[in-house]
Amino acid sequence: MNELSRRAFLQRLSYLAGAGVVAPMALNLSATNKARAATAGSDYKALVCVLLDGGNDQTNTLIPIDPSNYATYRNIRQDVALDQSTLLPLIPTTNLAGGLKWGFNPNLKRLNSLFHLKKLAILQNVGSLVQPTSLDQYKKRSVALPRGLFAHFNQKQNWQSTASDLFREGWGGKIGDAMLKQNSHGAFSCISTDEDTVFLTGKNTNPLRVTADGIKSTKSINEGSQASGATSFSEAVNNLFTSSDDNDDNVVASSANESIILSALQNAETISTKFPTENALAQQLKTVASLIKARDNLGVKRQIFFVKLKGFDTHNDLLGRHSKLMGLLDNALASFYEATEELGVAQNITTFTMSEFGRTFNSHGDGSEHGWGAHHIIMGGAVKGRDFYGEAPEIGLNTATDVGRGIWLPTTSIDQYSATLARWFGVSDNNLAMVAPNLHKFNNRDLGFMSS
Repeated sequence: MNELSRRAFLQRLSYLAGAGVVAPMALNLSATNKARAATAGSDYKALVCVLLDGGNDQTNTLIPIDPSNYATYRNIRQDVALDQSTLLPLIPTTNLAGGLKWGFNPNLKRLNSLFHLKKLAILQNVGSLVQPTSLDQYKKRSVALPRGLFAHFNQKQNWQSTASDLFREGWGGKIGDAMLKQNSHGAFSCISTDEDTVFLTGKNTNPLRVTADGIKSTKSINEGSQASGATSFSEAVNNLFTSSDDNDDNVVASSANESIILSALQNAETISTKFPTENALAQQLKTVASLIKARDNLGVKRQIFFVKLKGFDTHNDLLGRHSKLMGLLDNALASFYEATEELGVAQNITTFTMSEFGRTFNSHGDGSEHGWGAHHIIMGGAVKGRDFYGEAPEIGLNTATDVGRGIWLPTTSIDQYSATLARWFGVSDNNLAMVAPNLHKFNNRDLGFMSS
């Protein structure tokens, strides 16, 4: 299947998914892309973290569509409930227990197609946990709990640092530390398109902030400027990248300079996949795609990227605001996946979402309040897609996972989430404790959503 026909096929499939009539047998046609994916350099891998900033309303992202559970959802959500006829059925490979059936938000048409093409999976009810926690233990405070539950800042830091008390190092940066020797130019190991850089900060890795306009100032670059006495930003960047330390595999131990990044960004114009222009997340992912295309010039075999979509703190106008955000997310992620196929690296790139918390199952006027556990998306050619992972929450209020006010107690931890991604990325079992410090407290160390 050539590129044009493949993209036309995906588009037609999205229309079928939108109508709720996806034919499972037709979805097997995606196998025609396997030969193309096999040509990708087997040594290169990248993780792309997408922060849904503000706390995504998971209850209007993934909605129960079986009659009993939808009726409960509708009764509880009232004015912010989505109409059942608009929902996009998700037909998994493995049926969920209890007859629960999920559907996507109506604005996730392209992601619905990718789910059925086995390129996308859902992790259910994941959140910050220090250790496995029951509802009774939570109420009695008889086990350690994450700091600052339900607060934006603390929970954003918990998600990025796996509930570290210091909030100084993120698990993306720790994965970068573990794999740093894979890259000849360590400065390009961890790249953020946003000023929020905790996730990508490790002991020996510092995030490089890159936008469509080039390299932007970060704390580490400013420090490099002060240390070297540089008088211009470009000089500071050059000094930062060209400095070295024979005793340390430091992130600055490379001979790269800013011109390499600028040249890599120019390659975006040669990627034929269209990224929506009025979509901030899509443009960030276009930058990521261009840097992935230039991986050989950047001297990297392992990269971790961080991008952000803002606006998810939906205390009011949930239906209008969240529906728009879902459309932005759908087009951005689907376009990025198509770009990885165009580049022949879909099997080598795994994209996943995080958000500081989910939101209350019940409504609060025309919005929802801060919650805890939530569903998240994992996308890529190596994902064991068209399935759900983790434990599905019971639909309703006053359940075994409701800590009060419709807030879900997570049944899967960030440590398990991060460790599963890290193992696929190549982090050894011996180094998993560095990435996920609480992992040893949980029985399931690998959630199973990644192919080996």
